[in-house]
Amino acid sequence: MNSQKLSSPIVRLTFSAMMIALSTVLSNVRLFRMPSGGSITLFSMLPIIIIAFIYGIKWGCFTGFVHGVFQILFGMDSLRGMTLLIVVGSVILDFLLAYGVLGLASIFKNKIKNQVASFTLGTAFVCVLRFLCHFVSGFLLYGDLSGDAIGSIIYSLTYNISYMGPEIVFTVVGAAVFAGTFSLADLIKNKSA
Repeated sequence: MNSQKLSSPIVRLTFSAMMIALSTVLSNVRLFRMPSGGSITLFSMLPIIIIAFIYGIKWGCFTGFVHGVFQILFGMDSLRGMTLLIVVGSVILDFLLAYGVLGLASIFKNKIKNQVASFTLGTAFVCVLRFLCHFVSGFLLYGDLSGDAIGSIIYSLTYNISYMGPEIVFTVVGAAVFAGTFSLADLIKNKSA
């Protein structure tokens, strides 16, 4: 498929919808699930990152946001019994923002010529940003309300790194393999981030 065909609004929308669906399916293939939300999946962020790399930051962030909405629908059970403040904060930080930042994956596309390095570095960058969203959420929303800030930071760091660490490693390795196997250059010709 050439880049002009990928530029078609109908193709872009259809391809993005398919990648959101794939990402949603992959997010339900859990290797490990945390008791209060979060899980280790097989490459569930990668389809959104691919969209971001092909179509740029704006469309990527929009696609990530839409994927975040689907994750809210499938992940609301982890928010059951929480206060309204925690639910609203978690929806914003753990779902909409955390998945929306995946759209920034093309940030290095025009700065690094090597497509494998650019894609892999962009993937690592957005995975760390997603981790930071969950870390801030854990610290602000789920931390110790007694005022022990250090305890809240340690709790959030430990909880979130326990599943996001392996998730980041799987995703970055998957991105490197994907970019090394498929020619992203053919897909992104004449695209701007």
